[in-house]
Amino acid sequence: QVQLVESGGGLVQPGGSLRLSCEASRSISSAAVNWYRQAPGKEREWIGTIYEYGRVVYADAVKGRFTISRDNDKNTAYLQMNSLKPEDTSLYYCWVLRYRGKGTQVTVSS
Repeated sequence: QVQLVESGGGLVQPGGSLRLSCEASRSISSAAVNWYRQAPGKEREWIGTIYEYGRVVYADAVKGRFTISRDNDKNTAYLQMNSLKPEDTSLYYCWVLRYRGKGTQVTVSS
């Protein structure tokens, strides 16, 4: 079993940046880490995946603005979000194997 805890969300102005963290309760170095977001009344949206060997893929909606990375020594994955837009407002969470965290809220507003 893996417990995942996301952090780093908050309120930011359009054009701003945030870095989210996804900390696992045990090593996840051999697993892919997926980031998703879901806004109220909308379907879950995949943001991107970092594979265990380092390759990263992104959804078109965030490509060029978001960067996913991982630090296996810290059992943590990161989501660096730049040039944030109001439409990025959502609950962001990570998903590893069949486990997901509770998420962290990101609100982009002036």
